[in-house]
Amino acid sequence: MLQSSVSRVVLLVTLMFLITAVAVNLQRKQPEEKRGGSSQISDQKTANVKTHPLRIEEMRKKDYPGGDIAIEQELEPGSNYNRYIVSYKSEGLKINALLTVPQEEQPQEGFPVIIFNHGYIPPEQYRTTERYVAYLDSFAKNGYIVLKPDYRGHGDSEGNPEGAYFSPAYTTDILNALSSIKKYEDVNPEKIGMWGHSLGGHITLRSMVVSKDIKAGVIWGGVVGSYSDMFDRFFRNSPWSPSAKEQQTRRLTRQRFIDEYGTPEQNPQFWNSISPNSYLADISGPVQLHHGLSDETVPWQLSENLYNSLKSLGKEVEFFNYQNGDHNLSSPNFEEAMERSISFFDKYLKS
Repeated sequence: MLQSSVSRVVLLVTLMFLITAVAVNLQRKQPEEKRGGSSQISDQKTANVKTHPLRIEEMRKKDYPGGDIAIEQELEPGSNYNRYIVSYKSEGLKINALLTVPQEEQPQEGFPVIIFNHGYIPPEQYRTTERYVAYLDSFAKNGYIVLKPDYRGHGDSEGNPEGAYFSPAYTTDILNALSSIKKYEDVNPEKIGMWGHSLGGHITLRSMVVSKDIKAGVIWGGVVGSYSDMFDRFFRNSPWSPSAKEQQTRRLTRQRFIDEYGTPEQNPQFWNSISPNSYLADISGPVQLHHGLSDETVPWQLSENLYNSLKSLGKEVEFFNYQNGDHNLSSPNFEEAMERSISFFDKYLKS
């Protein structure tokens, strides 16, 4: 009788052990979001990292041949410079741009250039000659050729608007603009800088870790954080939405990436591979950052973090913040920020 009871106890303990082992094994196989810890991404998703077109290494492998700058329309001149609507080619698409050329005598080696990357404007509202008039005029009248490209799908430019954070399309258009303007007869191809605002700041930073031909970059109110920072501080908290439909499209795009690759915390390998912030050691030139502390669209901490990262790598970088500055650094901050920007470009593009 005693032996039978012992056998039953042994059998019961064995069964309990087996049940516990099966339960643990099943839990390990559950998706991480159901368990509450940090997820392990599948081998297939990890493999996809190597081929994604937004990956910095993949963007470096691509060719950006651009094309000849074609004058589409001659506009009324500025104070001391001529103005044109021009076009160039990017992945077979005709992209329009605003071009200014100084009226002064051309330097022996050609004029220095500033490629002007505008911030977000609803593509259907965008016009090549509108917005940023005072910004562009400030550079143009100080002896620079300025090229302000549309992005694809903006205004009369061909293609579909795809965004800058989850597609390489806009940066591709800018890098093709870079190749195109280098061929323009009045240009010094060794003296090309880039200015970017907001979304255009992200494009500027991405371009400067893909191409070695950008000698200096200036960014105002830029979306220049790592993807972790952007998810935490920008995508989630940005108060401005042009339309409910577009906001939904943006959320679906972000969610598609998360569904495919996991979050930045779950799959840092992928998100680091598409982030210019992971390649700052390769930045092509000095950087100057400007950000208003009252910016309600893009958190100023993104610029501060970028400044600290570049500084820690021993890169040439400056950061100016403006106590009451808004996202556009409107007057009276505009005048001070523009003076600093011009001085910075003069130092690296005219010397």
